Amino acid sequence: MGRYGPNLHDVLIVGGGGAGLRAAIAVAETDPNLSVAVVSKVYPMRSHTVSAEGGAAAVIKPDDSLDEHAYDTISGGDWMCDQDAVEAFVKEAPEEMIQLEHWGCPWSREEDGSIAVRPFGGMVKKRTWFAADKTGFHMLHSMFQTTLKYDPIRRYDEYFVTSLLVDDGRCQGVVALELSTGKIEAIGARSVILCTGGCGNVFPFTTNANIKTGDGMAMAYRTGVALKDMEFVQYHPTGLPFTGILITEAARAEGGYLLNKENYRYLQDYDLGVPEEKPVLRSMELGPRDRLSQAFVKELEKGRTFEGPYGPFVHLDVRHLGKDVIEEKIPFVRELCRKYENIDPVHEMIPVRPVVHYMMGGIDTDINSSTSLPGLFAAGEAACVSINGANRLGSNSLTELLVFGARAGISAAEFASKQQKPSNKLEALANDERKRIEKKYFSGYAKKSERISVIRKEMHQTMERGAGIYRTEASLKNSRSKIRELQERLDSCSIRDETFTFNTELIAAIELSYMLDVAESIIESALNRTESRGSHQREDHPERDDQNFLVHSLAYRAEKESPRVEYKPVTITRWPPGERKYG
Repeated sequence: MGRYGPNLHDVLIVGGGGAGLRAAIAVAETDPNLSVAVVSKVYPMRSHTVSAEGGAAAVIKPDDSLDEHAYDTISGGDWMCDQDAVEAFVKEAPEEMIQLEHWGCPWSREEDGSIAVRPFGGMVKKRTWFAADKTGFHMLHSMFQTTLKYDPIRRYDEYFVTSLLVDDGRCQGVVALELSTGKIEAIGARSVILCTGGCGNVFPFTTNANIKTGDGMAMAYRTGVALKDMEFVQYHPTGLPFTGILITEAARAEGGYLLNKENYRYLQDYDLGVPEEKPVLRSMELGPRDRLSQAFVKELEKGRTFEGPYGPFVHLDVRHLGKDVIEEKIPFVRELCRKYENIDPVHEMIPVRPVVHYMMGGIDTDINSSTSLPGLFAAGEAACVSINGANRLGSNSLTELLVFGARAGISAAEFASKQQKPSNKLEALANDERKRIEKKYFSGYAKKSERISVIRKEMHQTMERGAGIYRTEASLKNSRSKIRELQERLDSCSIRDETFTFNTELIAAIELSYMLDVAESIIESALNRTESRGSHQREDHPERDDQNFLVHSLAYRAEKESPRVEYKPVTITRWPPGERKYG
């Protein structure tokens, strides 16, 4: 029970993954008297953070430095990163990682007992901490267990949030559907933090869990908060062709090769921005993710990829590492290949293809995780600070959960302590939300012909064809028209089950509405950015244009028309824009 009564709290966090749990701990440590709610549509240990494999970046070795980590991040992001945020990030990263060890995270060790680090794509020094190749699993366990010692933290597990509650000009809670009972209720708070993760399921092939449907992004967007830099969508170069399951970058960090159908290490034919004299980048496979994914498309165009039942692919070869190294350093890779591809990477090559992995864009926040809506904060992949710019470097995201999850918790706690208790209008607003859902999804099944699965499939095809690794004005305009059509067709979507209890069909329909909103912001932002930068590649505008586009895009929702896109400058502190090179 909240300090004001049932379902009333000081700080409410939507999402029980890495950013959400770190924020909850930060609130409890900032002010132990504050009541904290963690609302999650899955049990927290099923949050997508648990599936992260490779590691988390932070400076720990004497031959590394904060400036080098900052420069790698900024250059890797093609100068779209806000440099004040990056400097804060790299400074606080080691402190957060050490804190996580004190909470029980079992970081892998060198023989002398020091923290083990591995190289990751785009990093010129070894600075990626890891726990074998189950890093996210161990990080999430450590934080979840830590939250249990704080009595003020109350969890609402398996509650699906359908909207934010905004009254008197500030965010004062959420409307949530309890999946097991079907009860729709208001959960009030003096401040709200969105930690709902990304939206990879807007695309057909993704490493993301099915729960990552852009919920928080869409809810903030609907209240008038901008979505920033949504055109920057990261493809990971090594996903399994059918499931999209990630084969971690750690497999390449340990020395894996990418081979085309001619058994040729094709990456040597492409400019990856990686200097040959950097011994830590001991293979070209550790180039940045966007350029590796783009190289795959070029190989496809040359007819040098394999063709399988689920599309084109190349091979990732780790056989030369030997069974002992594979079992010690990347055991989960072997487990995934055996379970999902029926192959053993000790003896066979792994089929891989680029799959959508991460959104560099998200809810527009400042360096302290605040949004433009008073009382609303965001952290993790749902947010855009921005430290990831046009291309996130591998292993920065897990550390970002910690640094900005903590910052969001502190900011939300400080804001909450200065506010009055939540509005007494919240229950009425929740009733309005219930009526809206019933009217939109339950009325007149017999008259409705559209199916969720059909609309979702067409959305996937539209986004892959028009807003994938390479884009053009024509492809984006076609995608814009199609997404607008799908949004209209969703209003005629038929749901057979007109009850609220365990109604997975209803949840899928609401998630689809979130994804279509996010999709329109991606397309409109990409259409307006007439340059190529990082993961955003316009074939009709192949060059980077710092004069006109060294700016963040801000997409604002507009009723029944395309989003409005505005811009604001990228923050430059110490590193003026230059050629994108590593080292």
